[in-house]
Amino acid sequence: MFSRGRKASNHTESLGSWGEAQAERFLKKGGLKTLARNVSCRSGEIDLVMVDAERAVVFVEVKTRACETFAPTEEAIHYGKRQRMIRAARYFLAAHHIEDRPLRFDAVIVLGTPESGHPQVRHYENIFTP
Repeated sequence: MFSRGRKASNHTESLGSWGEAQAERFLKKGGLKTLARNVSCRSGEIDLVMVDAERAVVFVEVKTRACETFAPTEEAIHYGKRQRMIRAARYFLAAHHIEDRPLRFDAVIVLGTPESGHPQVRHYENIFTP
């Protein structure tokens, strides 16, 4: 009866996974190295944890959209999302005993779909400081 919601969810999940793979590939081409993917704890989640050339730990939020008809994708990284990212970052740092390293919070916006060919990727460094 209400099967559309489940199908839409599966499409959203697959679009998100595809977007995260595109973002990771883009960041690796820029010299970053992957430490972890999809880090989550009770109070938050981070899509990618990377390290840059200066050994800074980079926490990356990836937002994937097929298009931006209704609003710029950057608006989805609001105050509540940033707070959840900070909590998940603290969890990751404690769980991996990482101390005294520079930290950075980045965002990567991926526009497109797997069927549309090459996506548009926008990378924003240091989008906020905790």
